[in-house]
Amino acid sequence: MPDIVPVVRSTAAFSAHGLGLAELSTAECRQAADGWHLLLRLNGVEHRLWLREPLVAGMPYAAELPLDGDFESRAHAAGRLWRALGGYPAGPAFQELSLQRRQRLALALRALDASSDGHTYRAIAEELFGARHIPERAWKTHDLRNRTIRLVQTGLALMRGGYRELLRPSRRKK
Repeated sequence: MPDIVPVVRSTAAFSAHGLGLAELSTAECRQAADGWHLLLRLNGVEHRLWLREPLVAGMPYAAELPLDGDFESRAHAAGRLWRALGGYPAGPAFQELSLQRRQRLALALRALDASSDGHTYRAIAEELFGARHIPERAWKTHDLRNRTIRLVQTGLALMRGGYRELLRPSRRKK
């Protein structure tokens, strides 16, 4: 996940907004094969951290930001963590899905479930949009038919791995 901040032991002593054991000890901590995963809650915001080694008392920690494809989102997450440690509002997440996008994704998953259960596009549209909006005639050319088909296709794309794209910021095409 690109919003996980890799944290390493630091050789420098921090005076202002250092990330010390006191803050890290309040986090939910889980050991995995690749290291330690922490969920730190500061001022109502969740910050996800990753360490290769277990925490050591009295040791200062710093964010390590690799220069890879996820640098921008990790830098944003590290900035949010830094602001929260200083007692300031963390600010918005790097990539928040709009309400409209979340509603469309929910409809796509519902349409996918119905399609997987063998329901017709018409039955799916009646369930999602209400039977009164579906005409008796002219169904083949109605906008809700096309919208239902697109929702099922979106659900299929999500099921086939497209959900991973929700975790990464969209890249602007040049």
